[in-house]
Amino acid sequence: MAPGSGLLLCAPLALLLLAMAPDSASPAAASEGACRQYTNKTCEECLKNVSCLWCSSNKKCMDYPVKNLLPPRSVCELSSARWGVCWVNFEALIITMSVVGGVILVALCICCFCCCRKKSKKQVSEEDEKAAREREQRRVRQEERRAEMKSRHDEIRKKYGLFKEENPYAKFEN
Repeated sequence: MAPGSGLLLCAPLALLLLAMAPDSASPAAASEGACRQYTNKTCEECLKNVSCLWCSSNKKCMDYPVKNLLPPRSVCELSSARWGVCWVNFEALIITMSVVGGVILVALCICCFCCCRKKSKKQVSEEDEKAAREREQRRVRQEERRAEMKSRHDEIRKKYGLFKEENPYAKFEN
């Protein structure tokens, strides 16, 4: 993976989180039950407070149920629930985050697989090269030994007069 590609993968997620950040949250609106006063008003007014959840189906603004990760259906359907920004519902947020997370996981797996495969090929080629060098060295040593043995045998044959002529079947010329 290239050095800057992790940043490129995180950029859409960061933009989504920045878009979801509220413009300003007043301290007075942060008090308990302050979200109910925005019921039957606009989504933007409701979501100025980070602790508020807007249900677009019944135009209710309510405190976000912090005990649950996602708001239960009894409070508001996921397709109607808005938090942070009005243009993203929880259903789309879940699907988007799942797809982004899946793509990141697949990309990481592919990168790991490619890196491991490249490493193993490199190790195999290094081992093959080493084995080929060793084979060549053994072959050269064997040829040297063979030539040495042949010269030693030829010397012994000369010493005892058993040296073979180059061609024993050559014609005799007088």
